[in-house]
Amino acid sequence: MEDRRPYWNMEMETKLNTPGMKEVQWERLRKKFGDLYETAPFWKSRFDRAGATPDSIKTWEDYAKRVPILTKDQFREFAAGCEFDMVKILDGWMGEAAKGLVCVASTSGTTGEPTPYPLDKADLALWTEYTARLLWRSGVFPGDRIMQAFGLSMFLAGVPICMCIADYGACTIPVGAEAGTERVLSYSRLFKPKAMMCTPSFAEYMSEKAEEILGAGVDSLNIETIICGGEPGAGIPEVRNKIENAFNAKLFDMGAGLGCSCDYPEYQGMHWLGDDLVLMELVNQDTHEPVPLEDGATGMAVFSTLAGTNLLGFRQTLGDIMEVFTSPCPCGQTGFRYKVIGRTDDMLKIKGVMIYPPAIEGVVNRFVPRVTGEFRIVLDEPPPRVVPPLKLKVEYGEGIEEGALEALTDEITEEMHRSIKIRPKITWIPPKTLERFVKKKKLIEKTY
Repeated sequence: MEDRRPYWNMEMETKLNTPGMKEVQWERLRKKFGDLYETAPFWKSRFDRAGATPDSIKTWEDYAKRVPILTKDQFREFAAGCEFDMVKILDGWMGEAAKGLVCVASTSGTTGEPTPYPLDKADLALWTEYTARLLWRSGVFPGDRIMQAFGLSMFLAGVPICMCIADYGACTIPVGAEAGTERVLSYSRLFKPKAMMCTPSFAEYMSEKAEEILGAGVDSLNIETIICGGEPGAGIPEVRNKIENAFNAKLFDMGAGLGCSCDYPEYQGMHWLGDDLVLMELVNQDTHEPVPLEDGATGMAVFSTLAGTNLLGFRQTLGDIMEVFTSPCPCGQTGFRYKVIGRTDDMLKIKGVMIYPPAIEGVVNRFVPRVTGEFRIVLDEPPPRVVPPLKLKVEYGEGIEEGALEALTDEITEEMHRSIKIRPKITWIPPKTLERFVKKKKLIEKTY
């Protein structure tokens, strides 16, 4: 293979997480604040109510103290005030810049009204730059073919990322998750992509269905690189190993901001690739007080757009809880790292212990192949409080005798207690009982 430079953007990526980058961020942050204050009605009104004006933000301390954090609930209040009219919402969000939109994406809206991701040319350039950086670090280069198997409809990783890949110079095969497992697998065999982009749960499902559809395992597709996002599975060692072994490919984790994991054998979290594009902060999820970005720090992630018009808002949070690592990564690449622990929407509190579904998923997957890895958390009342024991439905693996389930229950219960301090009540169900997902996996089943 020809020699390649370490990074897509050698000027900026070599400066990630350095004092010099803080100067770049501050200059862009103040300019963005001023632009929004002058041009976007929603933001000006919000800043005025908090007593934050361009003249009052002179230091990082001023910024952290005066500029309020926008939560999902607050965004829903704004949307309700606009009668959920997306045109009114975008006009308030962007002002005159809304007339220059080239694409609009959104969150899935699974917990309420979707949050829009409006892209004008500047925002698309931001997303293209991030996409180029993550593809380059993942070993996917201009000229390579990429199977796009995320949801195409409305997601940032759908049509917008296809546009970005084209600008990067790679070839997208835009089948999309909506086309279903058979078409994604069949077109992968036909067009022979080097890489695939999808959710980890879809990658798992493809590995289950490949023999039935293709007459061979997914490793027969010779896909070298899988880039996953949309849910935490790619960062769970047991899930990660299952996907990599099935495809005989290298798995990279992306998302929850501008991140991409590295190729170090053990998962090190995702490297933040966009200090110059989007500012990421940590805050206490209850008080919104800043949490210093230090090695091992945990908090709620907050984002401020620096380079685009307003793709990810300004001090906006989607409720991701992250652990951050600022020490050098053994892979040698730049950028602080972060792991997604969970989301504020998904937090469960059992006898005072806070638990997130990805932690449960990690423990369950340690028992594959005696379990399939598929499970559901059954809630009889609205979260976060759960009256113990936490109820789980778990699929046992193929060929497991009914008499072996009692001992397996004890093993999983003890491992749960050792790892995450809970003792769940497990109900066993046959393999392939639970619904599989080609988009985001739903781990919670509500009976209330």
